[in-house]
Amino acid sequence: MQRTQIASFLTGMFLAVDVHAMSLLEAFNAAQAYDSQLASARGARDAAREKSTQGFAGLLPTVTASSSINRINAHVTSIGVDRTIDYTQEVYQLQLRQPIYNRNNLDVYEQSKLQVAAGEIQFEQARNDLALRVAQAYFDVLAAQDAILFIRAQKLAITEQLESAKRNFEVGTATITDTHEAQARFDLTLAQEITAQNDLEVKRNAFAVVTGLVPPELRSLRPKVQLSSPEPSNMDKWVQSAEVGNFAVIAQGLLSEIAKLEIRRNRAGHLPTLDAVAVQTQRKDLTFTSPTTVNTAAIGVQLTIPLFSGFSTTSKVREAIALENQAVANLDTAKRSAAQNARAAYLGVQSGLSQIRALEAAEVSSNSALESNKLGYEVGVRINIDVLNAQQQLYSTRRDLAKARYDTLVNGLRLKAASGTLGEVDLAELNTLLENR
Repeated sequence: MQRTQIASFLTGMFLAVDVHAMSLLEAFNAAQAYDSQLASARGARDAAREKSTQGFAGLLPTVTASSSINRINAHVTSIGVDRTIDYTQEVYQLQLRQPIYNRNNLDVYEQSKLQVAAGEIQFEQARNDLALRVAQAYFDVLAAQDAILFIRAQKLAITEQLESAKRNFEVGTATITDTHEAQARFDLTLAQEITAQNDLEVKRNAFAVVTGLVPPELRSLRPKVQLSSPEPSNMDKWVQSAEVGNFAVIAQGLLSEIAKLEIRRNRAGHLPTLDAVAVQTQRKDLTFTSPTTVNTAAIGVQLTIPLFSGFSTTSKVREAIALENQAVANLDTAKRSAAQNARAAYLGVQSGLSQIRALEAAEVSSNSALESNKLGYEVGVRINIDVLNAQQQLYSTRRDLAKARYDTLVNGLRLKAASGTLGEVDLAELNTLLENR
């Protein structure tokens, strides 16, 4: 089998992979409808949206209706005359209460608005996390597929070398050692193929866990695609952006503000409250002698001054202060984590780009080395093991090059996620780097 046949085999395999292939953006859309982590975040966001309505309710009037029926038995002494009264009393009451001043309710309302914002941010963070998980699973499958393709191509090349060694041995121009070496390398490649096939199944299962799809064929990365450096090409700027714009940092900042308001809300337990109260009451005394109905309407203000609550309010204030300290520490942790993630992703992209350039050069050199070793073997200045080693080096380089491209792309997404700028448009742009099939 000639080199052109091997190239045709590789090309045919890649084309087979790409027929009716799913794109990265399609995988992400499928994951959004399936992923349980995103569904959980969506539920939390929807629940958080109700906090605003609940908080505003504390500033609105409340209307209550009540009724009671009592059996009255009384012994009355008046001007030396004793008598017993036994009758039924019905009371119906309608009350309207409008808070005029209630510091607690005002703070609850302010907290509710921050809780809504935090819920929205945490949901966006979950979408970012899903985008990264989908991209990682997608490119892991591609990398596993590439590994199998390269191993099979290497197996074909070794088969050719094994056949050549057998022919040379039969005509007496080579020793049996060449045949044994080629056979050993062929058997090793078979074992590697089994391992690679198993790894592909693992990666396909991981893809299914995220997207809910038994992985269809996925679009491959376009050959010789050129990857660019992140813009701006300054790590410090990415770190600064992460410390401010990272979704986890923003969410934790909102939680810190909520914790500060919680201190003020608990301190409001020492403050008086003032309400406007309107009450309409109807009382019916159903006596046998003279049933009476009394209607009463009252409107006024009610001032409530807390005097002593068993140190409960003071304890709650101390608790709120401790939780606010915790929230501030969590905010610092979020900032440091975002900064570290930005640094790691930026260095990963830059290192990946350098690795790609080095591996591209190594691919050219390895291919030249293989051709030279093949020619040397034919003229007798190289032995069979030299050709086999050169083949292994070439296909290992191609496998590593493909993996480096995938890792660099994922690190680029991680960099944008760390800085809080990752969006669906970034997946769409990355989608353009894939084969259009």
